[in-house]
Amino acid sequence: MKDQAKIIAALLVGAAAGAALGLLLAPEKGEDLRGDIADYVNDLVDKAKNKAQSTADNVKEYASNTVDSVKSRFSGAVSDAEGAYDNAKSKATDYAENGVDSAKSKVKSTANDWNNSIQNA
Repeated sequence: MKDQAKIIAALLVGAAAGAALGLLLAPEKGEDLRGDIADYVNDLVDKAKNKAQSTADNVKEYASNTVDSVKSRFSGAVSDAEGAYDNAKSKATDYAENGVDSAKSKVKSTANDWNNSIQNA
């Protein structure tokens, strides 16, 4: 990309120099020649401004698209993390509830066994 920019810049400078020499060697009055040179330079400046503006717009659009892409990926990652958290929380709750139920059942069974042992004694 840098090589292309150098080539384009060299072509523009060469074209400007050729045009300036052509104007200087043309058989016109000095005032007319200066006006022609000024017009040509103004045209070059306008073209350069337009190209710079176009490039700036392209860079802004690329940056905006990149930011949107990153936001989208980040939102997806956050959504995935929230889903994993909710899943883990649900499993932990289920495991805890099953553990409590199992412990209650064992305590009740042990209490019943002791109760029967005491009554039979």
